[in-house]
Amino acid sequence: MQRLSRNCSAWYPLLDICGYNHCLIADRDGVYDPGTPNGRLLLGLKGQLSEMELYTIRARMTAGLLNKAQRGELALSLPVGLVREVDGVVRKEPNLEVQQRLELVFSTFLQQRSASKVLHFFNAHDLRLPRHDRFGDIRWRKPTVAAILAILKNPAYAGAFVYGRTRTVRTGAGPRQATQKKLPVEHWRIRVNDKYPAYISWPTFEQIQTMRLNNYVEYDRNKTRGIPRPGAALLHGLVYCGACGHKMVVQYKKGTRYLCHYLRQQYHVPGCPYIPADPVDAKVVAAFFAALSVVELDAYHEAVANRQQTDVATRRAHHQQLQRLRYQAAVAQRQFEHVDPANRLVATELERRWETALRALQQAEATLQDHRQSAVTAADLPADLQAAFRRVGQKLPELWPTEVRSQTQKKALLRCLLDKGVVQRGGRDQVQIRIVWRGGEVTECVIPIPVKSLAALATSQALEARGVQLHKMGKSDEDIVQELSATGFRSPMHQELLVSTVRGLRLKHRCFQTRHQSHPRSVKGALTVTQVAQRLGFSVHWLYDRIHNGQIQLQKDPTTRLFLFPDPPSVLASSNAWLLERSIKMPNRSSL
Repeated sequence: MQRLSRNCSAWYPLLDICGYNHCLIADRDGVYDPGTPNGRLLLGLKGQLSEMELYTIRARMTAGLLNKAQRGELALSLPVGLVREVDGVVRKEPNLEVQQRLELVFSTFLQQRSASKVLHFFNAHDLRLPRHDRFGDIRWRKPTVAAILAILKNPAYAGAFVYGRTRTVRTGAGPRQATQKKLPVEHWRIRVNDKYPAYISWPTFEQIQTMRLNNYVEYDRNKTRGIPRPGAALLHGLVYCGACGHKMVVQYKKGTRYLCHYLRQQYHVPGCPYIPADPVDAKVVAAFFAALSVVELDAYHEAVANRQQTDVATRRAHHQQLQRLRYQAAVAQRQFEHVDPANRLVATELERRWETALRALQQAEATLQDHRQSAVTAADLPADLQAAFRRVGQKLPELWPTEVRSQTQKKALLRCLLDKGVVQRGGRDQVQIRIVWRGGEVTECVIPIPVKSLAALATSQALEARGVQLHKMGKSDEDIVQELSATGFRSPMHQELLVSTVRGLRLKHRCFQTRHQSHPRSVKGALTVTQVAQRLGFSVHWLYDRIHNGQIQLQKDPTTRLFLFPDPPSVLASSNAWLLERSIKMPNRSSL
């Protein structure tokens, strides 16, 4: 009765069955008949009180557990590298190889900035990771991305006691229809810093988590920066749309450009205008150099120091691994030597273990030898290369267009100072960009972008009027280009004003530099295509198109190499009839 009454959903069906069959129910206080109203009332009250008592006991236990967790004294399971002594104090693993291998994981991630690159580093040097087996003992296994991420995401390595990192989410009524949802750091229920011996500091742990979350490839959905990749766009993951405020993606299909698909995906409306990437990247790089010009970098000493530190840590890990493998081989040898040779069943297994330990030791020694031969020290670099590295802070604008640095390295350099960029079309021929730097400073500028025609330029009419005016003043095309460029005019497809653009505007207004160009060529007794087009009101291009299509049967004059029409007065008087005989449809003046 006491067990069933803890849950009323099981207790009341029992009362119904017992009352229907005239069965009595007894406890330590008395005997009750559930078939009577008074007996059912008392038994129902006892069931409700028992169920409430169960919730009270559970609430008191949970409160005690949370109270202990608030002090950081709750004995949770510890990751590899941390052990709880008999007195309850948590200390680092006494095995130095385990400690320094974990430190190597964190330092390598801070340099490589990716868990997959940490895995590649460990595999390249044939290093193992310490892991717990099901009995809690340490086993050295090949590293995996999951094992590396488990180390990087565990706050215990930062000395923090954390309770409530996950939340149970039920998807159904069954016991197995429940999943554990991981919560972000700001939603953890309890966190007590400096409770465990730390391998890294808490700010370093937060930096690692930020880097890890930014490494997602789908930065459009996750709204993260992403890691630098070898694409041509230097600002991928950093560009936001100034029209709708959402992150832009990169497209390489029709040149490099930034796109914003959010409005079209969510509301099925026309998307935001695309932004060409090359002029935006060039302007941001120029602003980056301007901000970096006052900083003196000594990349050589920093690179050599980082490389030496990595080499020392890697060499120490190899020596510790060799020491452990030698000990395991010695233990296997002693076990094999102490076994009775007549007991072949045991001796064969111990011999196999000894051979396995020797092969692992031989492989580790070969890996260490290869690492020693491939290590690069400062003395291996020529003096001129060392000087170039020392001057990289001043020579960076000169080295940027060369192949010295890859696209990934260029993007990593930009992200050192640049937080994000907000771009928006200010017209068909310009883009407005707002550069947000790391410290919170903002740089705003307008970038001219290429357009397909002169009419798409916002200054096309002013350019045309000013160019014709300067020509009438007797200036040459080169002088006009120089004066208009100083004013800020440019060509449609270029950032500067070209001589061909000025020449085209001049010829459009029939402003010629030599006299013979102002008079069309005339041949006695014939008319040129231009003269026929002017007299009949046709387009010159329309007539040339009909000649090349064969609709007008006309051959070039062998002397002048021109298409000549006969010029008797009768032909001019009946020009329309002359064209109709050759099946020429009169063009629409509006289409011309």
